[in-house]
Amino acid sequence: MGGTDDKETVLPSGSAAHDDAASESSCYATEDEEDTQIHLGPKISIREHLEKDKDDESLRRWKEQLLGSVDVNQVEEVQEPDVKILSLTIVSIGRPDLVLEIPDSGKPKGTWFTLKEGSKYNLKFSIKVSNDIVCGLKYTNNVWKKGLKVDNSKQMLGTFSPQAEPYTHVMPEETTPSGMFARGNYSAKTKFVDDDNKCYLELNYSFDIQKDWPN
Repeated sequence: MGGTDDKETVLPSGSAAHDDAASESSCYATEDEEDTQIHLGPKISIREHLEKDKDDESLRRWKEQLLGSVDVNQVEEVQEPDVKILSLTIVSIGRPDLVLEIPDSGKPKGTWFTLKEGSKYNLKFSIKVSNDIVCGLKYTNNVWKKGLKVDNSKQMLGTFSPQAEPYTHVMPEETTPSGMFARGNYSAKTKFVDDDNKCYLELNYSFDIQKDWPN
């Protein structure tokens, strides 16, 4: 998975594709959560994107490949991209994948999952993109234990075109901390935002790190 990973510590990061092109209650990132934003030009439609370079054969083919199966004739002049994070899967070698559906509220009830201390794992997200291209989709994650922030991570996921089937994005492998002081309950806030700082999901949840995997 491509992108830039910027972490303060190594702890589980919560709720994530395509490497070809890359306030507590607010769903818009605050200054301390985001890098300097890129100022983009005026938004144009998919149809205009194709018409703009129609005389450049190689560029036109690249754009058509990026757009995949999108029927340009059925697309309105300008639509906002619709990005949905459908599920989170925890992948750890030697264990069955744990697939977690993401609730519409963005707030799973209770402790969402439990990880074994000192274990290696990957987070895998299913991402559906509709209507238009989403540029510079970024993942940010903050984790707290007993009110103290213990993890702050960011990663650029990339640019995604609309398509019928969801994208699958696998995060880099991580290792949970170990020891008596690492065990316990954690709270986390995860966001998926684009180049315009528009947030498509804010996920607030809790998880546990324990001595062993749950039965």
